[in-house]
Amino acid sequence: MATVTKLKLKAETGNYHLREAEQSEAPAEISDSRTKRVVELGNGSEVIYISRFLNYDQSWDYLEYLNKNMPWNRPTIRVFGRSCVQPRDTCYVASEGLVQLVYSGYQPHAYTWDEFPPLKDILDAVHKALPGSRFNSLLLNRYKGGDDYVGWHADDEKLYGPTPEIASLSFGCEREFLLKKKPYKTPRGKNTSGEPSKKRPKIDASPEKHSFVLKHGSLLVMRGYTQRDWLHSVPKRIKEDSLRINLTFRLVL
Repeated sequence: MATVTKLKLKAETGNYHLREAEQSEAPAEISDSRTKRVVELGNGSEVIYISRFLNYDQSWDYLEYLNKNMPWNRPTIRVFGRSCVQPRDTCYVASEGLVQLVYSGYQPHAYTWDEFPPLKDILDAVHKALPGSRFNSLLLNRYKGGDDYVGWHADDEKLYGPTPEIASLSFGCEREFLLKKKPYKTPRGKNTSGEPSKKRPKIDASPEKHSFVLKHGSLLVMRGYTQRDWLHSVPKRIKEDSLRINLTFRLVL
């Protein structure tokens, strides 16, 4: 593996950019600094967005390193009972002795942190930015262009526990990150509202949504019950033909 010089991480101040889709009720937003915004989604769910977590030049250095040095793989997965090629490249890094990650019928090989020293530097910076956080695994995704995407899902695997914290660091082309509330479900044959089914609230069919533009070097964190109550995705954007690499830090219990 190529030897690289350790890159010092440095947070940079700048303008925050967040775009949200139209919704019936705006979330509570608390601005902590010029680059950090906390969005309270309700019921114990929270999103933190830091638009300039890493400075511009550092971010390009990391993008180049990750693109060239990670052992990328585009696996075959199972979705709704059918086999298909995952629409993005992936790689998995984890501490030794953890429960093995399995998703959509695919079990990625777990590489070690020591194999990729820059990832350890980034992990240290994420821990410093999020006091009290502790991550021991990392799922990387590479989007080669606008046709690469990730569909609606929640990272609610049991190995992450009931309230997982997930820190998502983006490099390269800006892409839209969408959140939508999971539709409310009632047990079959039951109507807890006390109203005829045709008069149930329309929120069941049109859940609340939010949209973030993930900038080069930005960090987005999902906390609390976000994985229980919300779905997220990075949709196709045909006009985007540039490379994007995303790092999602997680804690395997």
